[in-house]
Amino acid sequence: MKKTILLTVFVLNGLTTFAQSNDEKNIKLFYKKALTEAKCYSWLEYLSNDIGSRLSGSASAEEAVQYTKRQLETLGLDKVYLQDVMVPHWVRGEKETAFILDNKVKTVVPICALGASVATPKAGITAEIIEVQSIKELKELGDKVKGKIVFYNRPMNPENVATFISYSEAGDQRRSGAEEAAKLGAVGAIVRSLSLRLDDFPHTGNQSYGDLPKEQYIPAAAISTNGAELLSKSLKKNPGLKFFFKQSCETLPDVLSHNVIGELTGTVTPENIMVVGGHLDSWDLADGSHDDGAGVVQSMEVVRILKNLNYKPKNTIRVVLFMNEENGGKGGAKYEEVSKEKKENHIFALESDSGGFTPRGFTIEADDANLKKIQGYKDFFEPYLVNTFIKGHSGSDIEHLTSKTIVKAGLMPDSQRYFDYHHAANDKFDAIDKRELELGAATMTSLIYLIDQNGIVLPAAN
Repeated sequence: MKKTILLTVFVLNGLTTFAQSNDEKNIKLFYKKALTEAKCYSWLEYLSNDIGSRLSGSASAEEAVQYTKRQLETLGLDKVYLQDVMVPHWVRGEKETAFILDNKVKTVVPICALGASVATPKAGITAEIIEVQSIKELKELGDKVKGKIVFYNRPMNPENVATFISYSEAGDQRRSGAEEAAKLGAVGAIVRSLSLRLDDFPHTGNQSYGDLPKEQYIPAAAISTNGAELLSKSLKKNPGLKFFFKQSCETLPDVLSHNVIGELTGTVTPENIMVVGGHLDSWDLADGSHDDGAGVVQSMEVVRILKNLNYKPKNTIRVVLFMNEENGGKGGAKYEEVSKEKKENHIFALESDSGGFTPRGFTIEADDANLKKIQGYKDFFEPYLVNTFIKGHSGSDIEHLTSKTIVKAGLMPDSQRYFDYHHAANDKFDAIDKRELELGAATMTSLIYLIDQNGIVLPAAN
């Protein structure tokens, strides 16, 4: 029995003993812990299957806040608390309906309202529909758009191996399509779903009316990729056909919600803060297991592993579960606002918001010196097939952070299947692979550890 106790103490203190001298062994231990005893999968199962969709302002979003707070409290962190944040409260209402009306033949197509859209009239809208490939093409049509429904049908570019590039390139039609169509007198906007797969799942997402007065708002909806293909083919045969759609969404007054925060206090420079996080809210069509339930539980797993191993961080490590990334970004903005008020100094932030697929590396927002330093860690990750360390966007929630010395990174999983599920009704728990999820958590833990041990490159003094 005494030998067992001594061995346990040795393992628990192992990171403290070997932190400076054997990073490779410590990282191996992180992966072992994640792959043999992680809680992230069971946390996600409850978050997805028992709580479900978590759109900001909803009762389920608040339930998720309380659930994750309770789970963090069981880990024995130094602090666990909630941070108040007012969030938008948009509700979808009754399920949307739509059909192509071609010579009195009705063909139903799947649609879903885009976030922040207004409703159609109660009887719906029936109008001629005009197809465009871009906002630029729309503007060239001018008055021809008036009184019609605009159909944006530019697909995501399949040539890009990095699918987030394709998503970004095609995203303007969803974000601003209704606004630009309304300026030209259109009565509605239908947008091809941002997905590389042909299927019957419409993909929602937020859109904005910009500075338009409310009386000029027009309803906007996404159509599934199969629906878009059918509509486009039908228009080629009969440019005069009509389109009908009906939705009953509305925006209610803002609601009080929360960011969920837990801390491991630093033992050397506690005033320096390192953030690891994801966003707790999801769209309402499904439970958001990939977007971003995966990132939430992976971030929780990071601090669970470190605490379980009795790791004593040099800097304060703070897990932040942000609220309202999907339709407003209020959680990230509030976190930065409070941080500025407290004059906090963030040196590093890591976000997971690209799905729970196999980790491939990190996208890094840093100056050349820090980029080079992080790229110097690649050898530690090679045994785990994590080998991509590139400059790029880190995450929508942590992009608000503006500390002078901060370095940011985003977990970069394999992205080939991500947009099959993103913002759609099939983003459910059964789309998650347990092992891939755990590998992502181990990869994040390893980078947090390396940054904590080795710091960042500070700018040269003037």
